[in-house]
Amino acid sequence: MSEARIDKWLWAVRIFKTRTIAAEACKKGRVLINGITLKPSRMVKSGDIIQVKKPPVTYSFKVLQAIEKRVGAKLVSEMVENVTTPDQYELLELSRVSGFIDRSRGMGRPTKKDRRNMEEFTAPEFMDDFDFDFDFDNEEKDNE
Repeated sequence: MSEARIDKWLWAVRIFKTRTIAAEACKKGRVLINGITLKPSRMVKSGDIIQVKKPPVTYSFKVLQAIEKRVGAKLVSEMVENVTTPDQYELLELSRVSGFIDRSRGMGRPTKKDRRNMEEFTAPEFMDDFDFDFDFDNEEKDNE
């Protein structure tokens, strides 16, 4: 039975873009086996279930083959099985739908809707309250 380092395996099956990012995720406690955080040097074998936290979702992967050499995207399905529960994907969909609704104050630039709301709030109220057309040019000519 073959074994591979967890950071190399995560990179080889394209869960992380670089091995450095995979190792950092391990160090920060975002990669787990059975709820236990792992060091990047931890060995994995086929049959292990690995959980990867990428907020707001915790993905779960089953190791089918322990490899350390990166494979093409078409071959990934032979090396790993995605066993993430559907409720995690619901969390992902909810976060997409919510968008900027729950954005914290001061986070990023205002959206177009935010800008329109600010302009509506700061515009003088009396400017739009006239029910009739008022022509200032004709008023001045009548006074002359």
